[in-house]
Amino acid sequence: MRLPALTRLDLPDNLLLFILIGAGTLIVTLVVTGVVLVKLPPNYFAHQRRSRKPAGGWTLPAILRVVGKNLLGVILIVLGVLLSLPGVPGQGLLTILLGLFLVDFPGKFKVQRKIVQQRHVRRVINRLRNRFGRPELHLPA
Repeated sequence: MRLPALTRLDLPDNLLLFILIGAGTLIVTLVVTGVVLVKLPPNYFAHQRRSRKPAGGWTLPAILRVVGKNLLGVILIVLGVLLSLPGVPGQGLLTILLGLFLVDFPGKFKVQRKIVQQRHVRRVINRLRNRFGRPELHLPA
């Protein structure tokens, strides 16, 4: 049995499209993540717990906001899983992390604080916040 000779690299016909999609999702994910980190209030992680109740109570707009935020988070998680598949261009892990930050689940705040308390992560976040004139995040000791 004879194998066919390769006359060119065995690449998909739409390689440029895959590269553009991968670069585009990376840029969008990094921009959205950066905006969220810059807009966070400095005392967001200062407390041991976060209240699940909206400031004005459970009004219809508050319920719609929470449902919309969670729905967007689930969509991002599913999209991130799809982007993590081999052969699919994009930044799957970053998209999954962004989705996890949007979805409400028990223990989410502890996980977020644990991530942000890592020295390297905290340094990067505070450097980004300083670049945009925002104060550093206040974290408990």
